Formats: sequence, structure tokens, C-alpha cells
Amino acid sequence: MVAYFSFQQEAPDGELHAFVFKLVHDDKIGEARRILADHSATKVHVLGTIVTSPAPYNPVWSFHLEPDSISFFELAAEVCDANVTYVEKHLSEVGGAFLPGNAWCPWSSRLSAEVTALIDASTEALRS
Repeated sequence: MVAYFSFQQEAPDGELHAFVFKLVHDDKIGEARRILADHSATKVHVLGTIVTSPAPYNPVWSFHLEPDSISFFELAAEVCDANVTYVEKHLSEVGGAFLPGNAWCPWSSRLSAEVTALIDASTEALRS
């Protein structure tokens, strides 16, 4: 099974941004759906490994998360925290001193929606 979700994160300028990611494991898909259904859930932040290339389901950004690497957290180490807009601007530095191992755990991310219905199954493109 494959499903697509998004999280939201506020940029330093106050603008709210969405980031779409793909889940490929039934247990993670179920966990994401439970988080969305339970407004008291605490593991609402998204953690994963950055792939420095765009994905058709996440066209706004020049990078995406490796689907096998994604999990949800309540607390994480500061070394993997960064705003999505900062990651975009400094993508060439990801994996070095900035986001070592390409691990990204944006603390202010919040799982916001399942967007599977908005994805074209044959191309994985996000429909407008």
C-alpha cells in the first residue's frame, strides 16, 4: 500500500508551508492516520532522510524524504532540526555539518493531512 501525507511548517517570515511525503509501509500509514484522527496525539512531527532531488508529489521543493526512512516523533535531537525554507536554500550543504546523514526532523512540523486523493497514481504528480 502507498499513501501520501503532508505536514505544515511556519517559515521564519510567518508564511505557512506544506511539504508532501510518501509512506510505503502499512504500519506507518496506519500510524499517520491515527495521528490525524487523534487531536491529542503527541508524536505529530515528521522525521526522515532527505533525498536531494525533487519528487512529483512534492513539486514545490527541490528535495523529498526517503519513504522508507519516515517516522513520527515528539522530541528529537537539535542537530536534525531545520525549517523547510532553510533546507531549500542550503540543500547543497545537507549531509555535512548541516543535517548530518541527511536526517531531517523539523521540530515545528505538524502532520496535517492525508493527500492521497490529490496524487495521480500513474505519475505520482500532485494534481492542482
